[in-house]
Amino acid sequence: MADSAGPAPSAAPVSAEVTPPPTALTVLDVGDGGASAIATSAALFRSAPVVVVTGGPDQAAAGGIAARLGAPVLLAPTAGPPDALRRELTRLSPRAVLAVGAGARPAAEEAAGAVPVLAVDPATPEPPEGLPDTRPPAPVGVTVLVDAARDDAAAAATARAAGARVVTVHGTDPRADRAAAGALRTDPPATVLAVGAGFGPADRLRTRLEVVRRGVELPGGGQVLFPGRRLVCLYGHPGAPVLGVLGEQGVEGAVARAKEHAARYEPLSEVPVVPAFEIIATVAQGAPGADGDYSGEADVESLRPWVEAAGREGLYVLLDLQPGRARLLDQAKRYAPLLELPHVGLAADPEWKLGPDQVPLAQIGGMDAAEINETAAWLADLTARAALPQKLLVVHQFQLSMIRDEPSLETGHDELAVLVHVDGQGGTAQKTATWNSVVAARPHDGVPMGWKNFYDEDHPMLTPEQTMAYRPTPVMISYQ
Repeated sequence: MADSAGPAPSAAPVSAEVTPPPTALTVLDVGDGGASAIATSAALFRSAPVVVVTGGPDQAAAGGIAARLGAPVLLAPTAGPPDALRRELTRLSPRAVLAVGAGARPAAEEAAGAVPVLAVDPATPEPPEGLPDTRPPAPVGVTVLVDAARDDAAAAATARAAGARVVTVHGTDPRADRAAAGALRTDPPATVLAVGAGFGPADRLRTRLEVVRRGVELPGGGQVLFPGRRLVCLYGHPGAPVLGVLGEQGVEGAVARAKEHAARYEPLSEVPVVPAFEIIATVAQGAPGADGDYSGEADVESLRPWVEAAGREGLYVLLDLQPGRARLLDQAKRYAPLLELPHVGLAADPEWKLGPDQVPLAQIGGMDAAEINETAAWLADLTARAALPQKLLVVHQFQLSMIRDEPSLETGHDELAVLVHVDGQGGTAQKTATWNSVVAARPHDGVPMGWKNFYDEDHPMLTPEQTMAYRPTPVMISYQ
């Protein structure tokens, strides 16, 4: 049994020795609770004259005491021997262990060995007599990220006791938590310690933090597309009414019309509704053209006024590619100057992808998933290099043959949200059947879905209420 009398008080206040991790960004691959408390202590403290040990119900009181003392907080195990606790206490070499709460004392005494254990009632958390005179260390200069969904209260208290700043993230992606992103952007951290493997891997977190630091947001706010918004979109080509409703008016009229369409969905949506343009940037053509690819490519500068006007008015923009015989990636690269804008994404239209002996309108085209994946990798790299918020990559589909080897479609790029957009037209029963088959063919259940309403070809065109009744609920609805 440890000597409860405690050591003699020190002549002068002493402090824990703290140090930042050896690298600018560290992700602790540990579970929550006791494991994360020990890992955070090991990452920040070299030694501590006092260590606080507590149980689950008393962590808040223990954290307050630890902050005043500059002491790490460790958790007493709820079952089994306190081996991990013993090893960390040995490493820290405390002069005394402070057990906060009656349930913590037995485990603390078993783990502390010859080190005195002093007890504190969390209801009256006054430091007991015999405790070394301590003061908090100089701030360690580290920002510690903790996931609100985990039990990392002791880890957070340990970080604060070391003088670290603690930022709580709802989830593990700071881009997706506007409060956390704001805190990190206002005071950019030099050194980051993230608690929990969900924040990693480190390279991904580093890229996310650079996006947060740059601070550019998407239309509707935030830096991650879904589930934080719903897009309602006009489809077509400027000045070409035959290709869709977007071209039925000038840019100012199209902006107003997109906003009107989006407003109809606001009462039906649990997330903000953002108006959008889907501009056909490369248009499938019946003739081969000078380059022989049966696709007419709009000049970047001819689209720029529409793209920039949309950005000023809070619209998202998709550049739609109908590649004909061209390689999808080659067409995408043409529009890199526009895709470098934060509010611009990309759409691929496999219906208009042709084989070497095919021509438009003679058949429904199709695209290998590998060709889409190649373009997705390029777009993700562009997004990462410019530290942009997530970009949307839309893949249009109304027949399963349009995306060959669909299970291999790459949807895991952190920089992208990949959406499958159902383009079926006709009667409601026919469109519903198309929807069901395309939804079932998704690479996985988490892939978001889009829906298209046709003014002239649908019989009848669905109302917003009817459109929103589909499951999964479409997060992009376009009008042609």
